[in-house]
Amino acid sequence: MPAFDTPLALVGYAPQAARALRDLGLVAVSVPTDDPASVLEACRALRFTGALVHASQQASTFEKVTPDSAARRVGRVDAVAFTAGLHGTFAEADALTDVLHDSGYASRGASAVLLGQHAPDLALALPLARLGFTELGVVAASAPDAERAARDVPAGVRVYPLSRRDPSVTDLAGRADLIVLTGGDLPHGLVQPYHTVIDLTGHANVSGTGASSLDLRPLPLRRLARQLAHATGQRFHPQELEGALHALD
Repeated sequence: MPAFDTPLALVGYAPQAARALRDLGLVAVSVPTDDPASVLEACRALRFTGALVHASQQASTFEKVTPDSAARRVGRVDAVAFTAGLHGTFAEADALTDVLHDSGYASRGASAVLLGQHAPDLALALPLARLGFTELGVVAASAPDAERAARDVPAGVRVYPLSRRDPSVTDLAGRADLIVLTGGDLPHGLVQPYHTVIDLTGHANVSGTGASSLDLRPLPLRRLARQLAHATGQRFHPQELEGALHALD
């Protein structure tokens, strides 16, 4: 595969990650993390195309770039493009949309409940609202957090922001098709056999409920593909990225 000459900065990653990306034809360079603003500006001046940002550096990098709406909602940045400035994104939310779309789930005309703790974790699932859901419950630890997250739901979707303590949550979930857990625990008895569950926390137990769970194994590859598209302008098929994903863990 031919190499792209414009370098890609790796912020907070080990050297072997750079080697793995070179197998994709990308010139990748691990950069220091002690002065994020200066390092990013130096990379831009040296005509780097962009950067991938390790989880340990995502919050600090957010403060040094111009974040897009996805990054602003979660307060983190996992990829930066250096075209006409420093433009950051957080790719996981759109990657989750890719996974649900690719699964063949019939979202158009369906209803969903997003169940989290705070607005930033609920933001990981908000792009799902673009897939044709007609009704969306947004449930957080407090009503103000739910209302803050609900502001980003597209027009045309009926949205119900609720506190976890609100008894209406049970009724809302009862008529939902999809339940997405973005933070906190899944209340006992909330999930029914007709539900599909997306668990972004990794610790929900839906066994014995009869509900089906969305397979999230493709999510990390989809996320990396979106990160690379933002940072380099190059599009990769997710299956091409398995070796690089292991090195970037």
